[in-house]
Amino acid sequence: MSTILAYTSPAIGHLFPMTPVLLELATRGHRVHVRTLRDQVDMLRSLDLEADSIDARVPAIAPSDMYARSTVDALRRAVRTFTERAIFDGGDLQRALSETAADVAVVDVNAWGARMAAEAWGGPWVTFCPYTPPLRSRGTPPFGPGLAPRTGIIGATRDAILRPFIFGTIERSTLPNVNRLREGWGLPRVRDADGFYRTAPAMIVATSEPFEYPHPEWAPDVRMVGALPWEPASTTADWVSEPGEPYVLVTTSSEYQGDEELARAAANGLGGEPYRVVITMPAGVADLGPLPPNVRLQEFLPHGSILARASVAVTHGGMGATQKALAAGVPTVVVPFGRDQLEVAARVVYSGSGVRVPRKRLTADSLRGAVREASGMTDGARRVADGFRAAGGAKAAADVVESVLRGTDGRVPGRVSW
Repeated sequence: MSTILAYTSPAIGHLFPMTPVLLELATRGHRVHVRTLRDQVDMLRSLDLEADSIDARVPAIAPSDMYARSTVDALRRAVRTFTERAIFDGGDLQRALSETAADVAVVDVNAWGARMAAEAWGGPWVTFCPYTPPLRSRGTPPFGPGLAPRTGIIGATRDAILRPFIFGTIERSTLPNVNRLREGWGLPRVRDADGFYRTAPAMIVATSEPFEYPHPEWAPDVRMVGALPWEPASTTADWVSEPGEPYVLVTTSSEYQGDEELARAAANGLGGEPYRVVITMPAGVADLGPLPPNVRLQEFLPHGSILARASVAVTHGGMGATQKALAAGVPTVVVPFGRDQLEVAARVVYSGSGVRVPRKRLTADSLRGAVREASGMTDGARRVADGFRAAGGAKAAADVVESVLRGTDGRVPGRVSW
């Protein structure tokens, strides 16, 4: 039996997709220990996983990208958050490796210091990425603004011109700080974002074609395993299974982003439509005023039971919420607010599985029209769901972890061999 140490950044949107992978590894006979948010420790222990909290200084450094003035500013702010947290999460992982006597580590992509500590450790480790990583790929536009892919010389020229102005700007301002941190761990300097993100023997990415763009040059160390929809078991409310019109699920971010305007547009725009509308606001319920009879507001409830009866899901563009809907074959309306959400929205449009509404054009009327349009895109959502299943999910991700672990067993250290 091997001991697997999993380390997450302070976000349930990163913990929950990782959880089915850890449960699969536990069923294969491995001892699994998780370091994550303090308020999720008991839940993980109830699943028969070992768990303790991450250093409290890590979640105390709150993100500020919701105040950004532009896409580049938002990326800079996110980078600043991860860099500041790295001062604490690196030592935190180092202590956890010692305390658990881990044989292999699975480290959240956003825990930058922890990834450096895992690299310096020298043992087998894997990066877990619940969103599309900002890696270069032919035919893929620069990460950030959610540009649609364009083929041929026109697309290649556009991408070559824009990349230095978008992600290249972040690289130039970020890499000096990153490399100073790496030097503190005795690690070599990195020259670009690809060099920084691809330091592990393998990276597990929770998405796949046809939702994701083709990336043949990412192989063999980057493995897309499809969506990993998971939520804690809970009792389904009686009203969910009552007969009636199909549901529209509307969900905002689990970390506050000022996205209550999405909930407000849904309440105002979908009242009187032939749906039962359920709005969830896990970062805190806002005052939306009087609600129409067909609209229900909740702080949180499991999405699975609603999606099983839904025609459309409306999301802020978070990868977890959007892919959970698509994995259930439910088309989506995406209103991106920041972070990687513009990229998620671009992939929804690319895959024909839903509609994008720019935040600046969000109104009750525009959202109503988008929901009507998306309701006719079920075939596209089902194609995406089929692609997710074909990618292998938690079993494929567990195979990656075991492959990296086996690579140190008398063979080439860290070799990936799926």
